[in-house]
Amino acid sequence: MSDGRLAVHRPVLPLPLSHRGKVREVYAVEGDLLLMVASDRVSAFDVVMSEPIPRKGEVLTQLTAWWLARLQAATPHHLVTTDPGTILARVPELASVPRESWARRSMLVRRTDPLPVECVVRGFLAGSAWREYRDAGTLAGEPLPPGLERAARLPAPLFSPATKAAVGHDENIRFDQVVATVGAELADELRARSFALYEEARATAAERGILLADTKFEFGIDGSGELRLIDEVLTPDSSRYWPLASYRPGQAQPSLDKQPVRDFLDGLDWDKSPPAPSLPDAVVDATTERYLRIFELLTGSALDSFAPAGA
Repeated sequence: MSDGRLAVHRPVLPLPLSHRGKVREVYAVEGDLLLMVASDRVSAFDVVMSEPIPRKGEVLTQLTAWWLARLQAATPHHLVTTDPGTILARVPELASVPRESWARRSMLVRRTDPLPVECVVRGFLAGSAWREYRDAGTLAGEPLPPGLERAARLPAPLFSPATKAAVGHDENIRFDQVVATVGAELADELRARSFALYEEARATAAERGILLADTKFEFGIDGSGELRLIDEVLTPDSSRYWPLASYRPGQAQPSLDKQPVRDFLDGLDWDKSPPAPSLPDAVVDATTERYLRIFELLTGSALDSFAPAGA
């Protein structure tokens, strides 16, 4: 990027590594806490690109903190703080590494036992839901009304859970499969909280001229047995945001996320398996701009002037 900011592809911190995902490293810290660090890695078609997207990790972290602070249905959640000063005081080992490798892209969180279910809520027919409906008239095997168009607003939001795949694509599952996995009471609570979160977020986004087409939530059980909202929340990596002004049902919508990466790769003769093709600078810059734009549209603040906060 032209501002010369450091892009973090793979942070290396002097802490025990608990987990590494496509985008995040999770480190064990004192007591029952974890440090979740969002890198600038970007994946497409389940393949991680070699080139990072500058500012992406900051956007994911700070937007999650913003949503958690404003959504009533988000409580209880796992976030303790995103403030670098507070994090450094709790994790003094970080003083030995460059601050830009973790500050503003890290969340200090309570440790939980994550549930093996992605809690997806869909307000519009898009992505894998559209493909299944187009081919079979169903979503996760359940029938939907006939005659719906691509990107159509659904008659009512749908709880569309999915498996958590360690590699490859998550798979849509029926609600009775969630019940079989976590029990009826917990399944009902997951569905109710997911709907409440979606409705609050949908209304907030609409006030800002943005459609929240769908999103996914994750939950975990803490040491006292309490259900907590965990991981990233309502970011452009976990949600499909569309500009309201350009919304036209029946066609693909411009997404405020990593769409420039997908569009570039779709134009190549690539079999969607590693190694990934190199991303041109113009695609990297355009993707950073998308992430910064959705952050500013939602929060009303530029990322550089946004003050990290605890929750």
